[in-house]
Amino acid sequence: MEARVSPADSLNGTIQLPGDKSISHRYAILAGLAEGSSLIHNFSSGADCQSTLDAMRALGVDVSRKGNDVSLRGVGLDGLIEPTSMIDAGNSGSTIRMLSGVLAAQPFTSRIGGDESLSRRPMERIMKPLRLMGAQIQAREDRFPPLEIEGQFLQSIEYKLPVASAQVKTCVLFAGLFTDGTTTVVEPVRTRDHSEIALREFGASITIDNLRISIQGLPELRPRELTVPGDISSAAFFLVAALLVPKSEILIENVGLNPTRAALLDFLMSMGADIRIVNIRQENGEPVGDLHVKSVPVKGGVIEKGMTAALIDEIPVLAVLGAASEDGLDVRDARELRVKETDRIASVTDNLARMGVKVETRDDGFTVPGGQRFQAAELDSYGDHRIAMAFSVAALAASGDCTIRNASAASISYPEFFDALRRLQTG
Repeated sequence: MEARVSPADSLNGTIQLPGDKSISHRYAILAGLAEGSSLIHNFSSGADCQSTLDAMRALGVDVSRKGNDVSLRGVGLDGLIEPTSMIDAGNSGSTIRMLSGVLAAQPFTSRIGGDESLSRRPMERIMKPLRLMGAQIQAREDRFPPLEIEGQFLQSIEYKLPVASAQVKTCVLFAGLFTDGTTTVVEPVRTRDHSEIALREFGASITIDNLRISIQGLPELRPRELTVPGDISSAAFFLVAALLVPKSEILIENVGLNPTRAALLDFLMSMGADIRIVNIRQENGEPVGDLHVKSVPVKGGVIEKGMTAALIDEIPVLAVLGAASEDGLDVRDARELRVKETDRIASVTDNLARMGVKVETRDDGFTVPGGQRFQAAELDSYGDHRIAMAFSVAALAASGDCTIRNASAASISYPEFFDALRRLQTG
């Protein structure tokens, strides 16, 4: 699918975001492991999270969905059944990485893989700790999906993450649910803590001591009724759009404001963004609020070290903002972008170049000088949802209409994205 995006004179209106992807994945897996029926409201509409629901169904969990309300009848820690075929994680790295921690402890062998893009994403970071716990895992070239996981009785371990990763942390903690001891993960820097919050909500015993997270094995997980807050990573596209397009004013309602994800707001405000947070409250352990943003000129910034890990998903759209900012954007320590759904450093710099924007590329990042304008161009998502959405935002400030090739990739996380963008242009 191609999408044509026209320049915008202004963006105005109120929007509701789909449920947070990260939280939706975790709620679905834990609800399937709980003993009884859970109801999840505002579950992510993205294809990635549907992959997790389909995976839980393949493992014997009764899953039903009506709109964005999802019901799961959990089977307990010992109730999953052997799937009749390979579990299809689609494009979802979250699904394959987090669910592998559960599969490693089952009394059967399972296979899990995905689409062409996922099949190129390395899995050593989960394979190493799971093997230390006693799991038997085979992979293509001992690195890539599909994975064949022969379930074992796992041993609890203490594992120090060599690289900050919330997905790897979650994989190990989920595996720790099935041990008869205490499993500990030590992070190099703090990453998003949705797993810790969700585990507590479902009744697991988890303790946090600075960067050490420990979980006691063999809990009785209880079913819950939960509401997923709006996805702050999706909010990033509309925040940047409002800052790019003059005379814009947008209210984004019910956004998740978890402190481990709030680096986006901190960084935008450090650039001079006019963002107000209102109606702050808590839902199921997660802080939630509304974001009011107005167009203003912004300065530049530097993303490096721990900030890079905190903003890794938002870097593509922040690169777009950096080109239009006063001082530009410098991204460092972001080699992880090379092994996302696509090589995001290459796809960002290629699309910027197509729009006439100068950019200097390094192996672990790039520098985008500020004060630049976007030319109309034919752009390509390369099958990556965040690239599709980031450059649709850039197109709003271009000199003419832009075409986004493979724009349907946006449905991986936000199927309603282009409709929401059009409503704001006419709001």
